[in-house]
Amino acid sequence: MYFTVTIVVFNFIASDITRLSVSLLNQKTIKNNVNFHGVGLHSGKLTNVCLKKSPPDTGIIFKRLDIKKKDNIVYPNFLNVSNTSLNTTISNSQGVKVSTIEHLMGALFGLGIDNVLVEIDNEEVPILDGSSKEFIEKILLAGFEISNKPIKIIKVNKKVELKKGDKFISIEPSKLSLDIDFELKYKNSLIGNQRNKINVYEDDLKEIFESRTFCLYEDIEQIKKNGLAKGGSLENAIVVKNDIILNSEGLRNTLEFVNHKILDCIGDLYTSGYRMLASVKCSQGGHYLTNKLLRELFKNKENFSIIEIQERNLPHTLINRSLLRSIA
Repeated sequence: MYFTVTIVVFNFIASDITRLSVSLLNQKTIKNNVNFHGVGLHSGKLTNVCLKKSPPDTGIIFKRLDIKKKDNIVYPNFLNVSNTSLNTTISNSQGVKVSTIEHLMGALFGLGIDNVLVEIDNEEVPILDGSSKEFIEKILLAGFEISNKPIKIIKVNKKVELKKGDKFISIEPSKLSLDIDFELKYKNSLIGNQRNKINVYEDDLKEIFESRTFCLYEDIEQIKKNGLAKGGSLENAIVVKNDIILNSEGLRNTLEFVNHKILDCIGDLYTSGYRMLASVKCSQGGHYLTNKLLRELFKNKENFSIIEIQERNLPHTLINRSLLRSIA
C-alpha cells in the first residue's frame, strides 16, 4: 500500500523563498499542469516531465509514457527502491524504472503535495540545475487545489538505527516536528566536515532546496566508467578540484554540500508516503542508508503509528495530541 500526507511549509516567490507560517492540514494537489524538460544526470537522455493534478488518497504516481503497456506505473515507495548508487531509482514488478527521483520528491515534500501524477517520457527525472529550486518555482506558479480530506502522518514510536562502517543513521520519536541532523565528512580540504540541523516544518529551508548535487573532480572518470553522470556538467553539479570550486558562480550558501545531502534525505524520506513526526540523525550517509532505515522502521508495527489530523487548517505550532487520531 502507498500512502501520502502533507504539511505546507514554504512558498518560493520567483527566485526568492519565503516560509509560510500556516500549515494546511488537508490533502493537496496542483491546480494546473507543470512541465519540465532537461537532461538526466546519469543517463544523459533528454526527458520531458508533466505533473498533473490527482484526486485525494491517490498519492504520488510516476507513469512512463514511452512504455505503451499496462505496467508503466511506478510508485515511489521505499520498498520499490531498486538502486541507490548516486541516486534513488524506483522500479515496478515488471522492471520498469524511474531514476533520480529524490530532488522532485524533496520539492513535493516541501510544498506539501500529497497527490500528483508524474508523467515522464524516459527513464530519468531531469536534473535541471542539480537542486529542487526549479521544480518548486514552477509548481508554485501552477497553484494548488486543496481537498476536504485530512492528511495522515507517521509518528515514530521507537528508535531504529543502522551502522555501516563509519556511516550511521537513526530515527527516533519526536513530539511535533521532523528534525534532520546531518553530518558530512570529507578528506577534501574545501568540503571538510560540515554539519547542519533543521526542523523541516518550522525552519526556512531556502538554502536546503537550492543546494546542488556535487562531486570531486578526481572521481568523475570512475563515475563515468560505471555508466553514470553521462549528463553531468557544471550547469547541474558543483565540481570540486582540490581546494577550488570549478563552477564560476561558486557556492550558493556556505553549507551547500551538507545542505544538498539534507535535500536528498528529505526526498528519500518521502518514499515512506507520509509526513513524519521524527528525529533523524545521520553521519556520512546517503540514499542507501536512508532506504535501509525506512525498511527497518516499517518491519515492525510497534515502531510507528499512523495518525490523522482532524482540523482543516491550523498553525503547526498549535498541533497537540488531542487533534491526532490514531488510524493504525
